[in-house]
Amino acid sequence: MATTSSQGGGKPATRRSTTRRTTRRTTSRRSATARRTTRATTTSTQPRTPVEQAQEIAGRALLVPVGASLLAGDNLVSTVKELATKYRTRSAIERELKRYERRGVTARNRLERQVRRTRTRFERQVRQRQNLVQRSVKQNRRRLEREVRSVRRDLEKQSGMLGTRVEKLVTDAQGLIGSAS
Repeated sequence: MATTSSQGGGKPATRRSTTRRTTRRTTSRRSATARRTTRATTTSTQPRTPVEQAQEIAGRALLVPVGASLLAGDNLVSTVKELATKYRTRSAIERELKRYERRGVTARNRLERQVRRTRTRFERQVRQRQNLVQRSVKQNRRRLEREVRSVRRDLEKQSGMLGTRVEKLVTDAQGLIGSAS
């Protein structure tokens, strides 16, 4: 009787709360055990028989497209709701169109600048290569002309020396022929 009476001071109330705590712990342990048992039976992914395996595969094959179509429908509904709230008035639509137009103009200008930069860079590279080729051709032509002049001078010297040798040989031969006669 002391456990149910409220006149007994501090001890009966303590006993009552202790009894409640013990009951709660026991109840929570039972429910945790029941949850584990339920999880163990529901999370079993390996059916035991081939018929159960076929049923599971068929169920999955049916549920995947259903789930995908439900998600697509939800996404469509949310998109339509967003658009309906965003473009509720004519001024809102015009504001968005102006925003899109500005963005388009910005993108066009950026592209034009990029094209101009690329074209300028390409033209500069072509001019540099053209100048390099022209310089190289001029150098090679000068070198060739110098070599030709040098070879011509050498040939003229050698032909002049050959002519003087031939003349000397002729005069020596004539002198030998004249002295022998």
